[in-house]
Amino acid sequence: MYDLPPEFHFGLLGWSPPTDGAADAAMWPDVGSGAAAPRYPGGLNQQHSVEYWLTLDLLSSSSPPCGAAVRVADSRDADVVFVPFFASLSYNRHSRVVPPEKVSRDKELQEKLVRYLMAQPEWKRSGGADHVIVAHHPNSLLHARSVLFPVVFVLSDFGRYHPRVASLEKDDVIAPYKHMAKTFVNDSAGFDDRPTLLYFRGAIFRKEGGNIRQELYYMLKDEKDVYFAFGSVQDHGASKASKGMHASKFCLNIAGDTPSSNRLFDAIVSHCVPVIISDDIELPYEDALDYSKFSIFVRSSDAVKKGYLMRLIRGVSKHQWTRMWNRLKEVDKHFEYQYPSQKDDAVQMIWQALARKVPAIRLKSHRSRRFSRYDRGK
Repeated sequence: MYDLPPEFHFGLLGWSPPTDGAADAAMWPDVGSGAAAPRYPGGLNQQHSVEYWLTLDLLSSSSPPCGAAVRVADSRDADVVFVPFFASLSYNRHSRVVPPEKVSRDKELQEKLVRYLMAQPEWKRSGGADHVIVAHHPNSLLHARSVLFPVVFVLSDFGRYHPRVASLEKDDVIAPYKHMAKTFVNDSAGFDDRPTLLYFRGAIFRKEGGNIRQELYYMLKDEKDVYFAFGSVQDHGASKASKGMHASKFCLNIAGDTPSSNRLFDAIVSHCVPVIISDDIELPYEDALDYSKFSIFVRSSDAVKKGYLMRLIRGVSKHQWTRMWNRLKEVDKHFEYQYPSQKDDAVQMIWQALARKVPAIRLKSHRSRRFSRYDRGK
């Protein structure tokens, strides 16, 4: 992991290094042995906080128990090079131009990051192919992504990326949102204890691929046992959605402005069987996790057919639902972000997903060097 200056990471949280500390203390907060870390802002900021949790895990990776990733001192010993830029937080807090400045702070940081990386021997050695950058907010790293595209991106989806810049074929990784709903601990609320059949709470009128929400709203709003209503964070939406999901058998996850949302992960930790209507969605660690065991997938073209969705949902037997519910209770740990991280939680699952990419990453890195020694002689 690069020792980037604090302005790229914890400085965005208001942290500043001690003036009388050692050289490495000028870069990072002391989080050894489980010490308290600078707090990440709450609200919707939390859902894209992936880089924060991964960075904390690397900073404490020398302290047992060691997880799936360990920071090494020599980059030549590393499988990948992690770039600790809190891109989502930078976008959320600093994407607007503040007069008299002509450029936003977010764009300025991205430009500085590009200059920094291009000057590093690690980048020059691989052309960036073995570098990992988290850009979980769909609009984060907007100005630098087309320059840094050789890297492995960790994203929420590919909805706003050109396939040349980011795709599964390019070995990029999809990470879960940090859920906003409370995890349903010691959940004994089975089929008969959840009175709502189908639940959705969120923004109904969306742009781009989210028009289907409006269509489904008019189709389902008067259905018996269906809750389909507008909700937002401003009206305690996360708390209300959490209670609603805990009392529901099935939870709709419908495409919005982007193919993904944290609603899917809210449903998973609420043990409310997700009904996924998003044709372009990509799912975290799907090479290791079979989502069909605990989710129902519906094509958008089928979902808007009159009566189709309700016939499908009502046709799921109590036995079938209970099997998916039990599986949700087994997999929910894979979607928990925490510090210190725990075995098979979201942090460790992301590292494992990256580890499975290492052979392909190494191949790209080696291929990039084929003519480098001869090009230097030109």
